Amino acid sequence: MDKYYLAVDIGASSGRHMLAHMNNGRMELEEVYRFPNGMVNKDGHLCWDVDKLFTEIIKGLKKCKELGKIPVYMGIDTWGVDYILLDEQNQVIGNTYGYRDGRTAGMDEKVYEIISPEDLYARTGIQKQIFNTIYQLMAVKQQAPDDMAKADAMLMIPDYFQFLLTGVKKMEYTNATTGQLISATTNDWDYELIERLGYNRNIFAPTAMPGEYVGEFTGAVREMVGFNAQVVLPATHDTGSAVLAVPTNDDKAIYISSGTWSLMGVEQKEADCSSASMKANFTNEGGYDHRFRYLKNIMGLWMIQSVKKELTEDLSFAKLCDLASKETIPSIVDCNDECFLAPVSMIRAVQDFCKNSVQPVPQTAGEIAAVIYNSLAKCYGDTVKEIEAVTGLSSDTIYVVGGGANAEYLNRLTARYTGKTVMAGPTEATAIGNIMVQMLYAGEFIDLAEARSVVEKSFEIKSYKN
Repeated sequence: MDKYYLAVDIGASSGRHMLAHMNNGRMELEEVYRFPNGMVNKDGHLCWDVDKLFTEIIKGLKKCKELGKIPVYMGIDTWGVDYILLDEQNQVIGNTYGYRDGRTAGMDEKVYEIISPEDLYARTGIQKQIFNTIYQLMAVKQQAPDDMAKADAMLMIPDYFQFLLTGVKKMEYTNATTGQLISATTNDWDYELIERLGYNRNIFAPTAMPGEYVGEFTGAVREMVGFNAQVVLPATHDTGSAVLAVPTNDDKAIYISSGTWSLMGVEQKEADCSSASMKANFTNEGGYDHRFRYLKNIMGLWMIQSVKKELTEDLSFAKLCDLASKETIPSIVDCNDECFLAPVSMIRAVQDFCKNSVQPVPQTAGEIAAVIYNSLAKCYGDTVKEIEAVTGLSSDTIYVVGGGANAEYLNRLTARYTGKTVMAGPTEATAIGNIMVQMLYAGEFIDLAEARSVVEKSFEIKSYKN
């Protein structure tokens, strides 16, 4: 009888339940349930509907039962930086804000009144992004201080869902690092910094590493879904899981975790908190087994996803790629400009950027997609040069994992702009990485190197030459 492992992988636009098992030395993966996700407008703020998301998690578990494929182990991953505050009765305090909400405007300056950006980077190694947890909590302190005072615990989003399943609170390390409050030397909360900022120290439980056991389902959950399972912490930050599934054991490998965001970087054993690294705007996010994901956040496929929603014609991503490949418009936008973070209209934002920078303004769906894809690929090319300059590492290959690995046109552009061979796949990297940690816990693999070798032979990987 097959032993099943379940990854619940929740992204900014959708979530899915992915089951896996081993068959003749290969990992086999299947999607058993999918559901939509997105921020909702609540009281004038962009928020997550966590109650609805947990309902979808339960529905997916019931689907496993219906299929007769009951997981022995499971784990949940999501995006980073967002959190939930709980009171002493474990009730959610206030709204569950999404990282694109505007309430953090100006909160960076409030933080810098207490600690300089240079000192903050030297302590945490995390790049400044206005939606990082450190700025979100400053917004709570400034705008809703009573919420901070009555909080008994803080959990990142996947930690909260795993708490609802098991009744056990764990603060997983990789997701916690994204918030800019973890020490790059101790791999735990920087409690001195937290106290200086005036945050409630008591809500920050010690971090737990990927591969740690959380617990089994509560009685109530068992009754709802019809079975019991063991919850094991994956790298709960989706990029942390995706990077695990990069199909190589080359220590110099450059990767792009390509999805709503593009995260481009290398794995390192020590954080680089130097001023040169800060100036280049790199971040040192936590990884499996105390590795560091030394990377740069790039706006990613969020731009094309937003355009797709605006178009009156229902075009697939594959069709948008095909249309873009036929265009010759030369315009390039800065993908990381804040104007693309949460615009009312992404199409208008792209057009305005081109107009304001005196470039041809894209009009058709194909032209708009071409500008976005070429701009992303150019950003990848620029970032490769920065990675090699700052780290001293050099590689002839870039590994693209995640949903963006399906974007053939973007992969060809990436090879052209970077001058590297692009190896694209696996597309379900986040779910695979989540499951790899569960399998390592269960003893399916000796170590991470063996697990990555299995991934390499289990899933299709396409090559694109410069």
